[in-house]
Amino acid sequence: MAKANLITRAGYQKLEQELRDLWRVERRETVEKVSWAASLGDRSENADYKYNKAKLRKIDSRIRYLSKRLDQVKVVDYSPQQDGKVFFGAFVEVESDTGDIRRFQIVGPDEIYQQAKVISIDSPMARALLKKTVDDEASVTTPKGEQLWYINKIQYQPFAAE
Repeated sequence: MAKANLITRAGYQKLEQELRDLWRVERRETVEKVSWAASLGDRSENADYKYNKAKLRKIDSRIRYLSKRLDQVKVVDYSPQQDGKVFFGAFVEVESDTGDIRRFQIVGPDEIYQQAKVISIDSPMARALLKKTVDDEASVTTPKGEQLWYINKIQYQPFAAE
């Protein structure tokens, strides 16, 4: 399945900030460490040099990825027309037949890493919920089989802490 090229405004800003930090801070510091380690002489047995050189390659790789990705993604902002239905960016509360309650926001695939309470628009759960309203049921195909989830809440701002 192809990765969606959608992202929330907050997610876009986070990726932009990561790119700025990598370019202006991380890369600059790592280049200085590599230069310092190289000035010590024999690089073949210099652990600082090897480690920071590898780190620099990872930073450069991430910078290239983010630069390309930020050009490819489409920022999706909230629209009042979305109210009452599940669309990209929605905060949703669902409940299973067994009483299991889950709360999450539907976001783009670039926003799910190192975040709790978010799911990708490409996930089976998000696909099953799209365009549904409160009290609708969604059938989600999982490795364990079909599961029914009922929509309790849909909001376009974060849920209040409970």
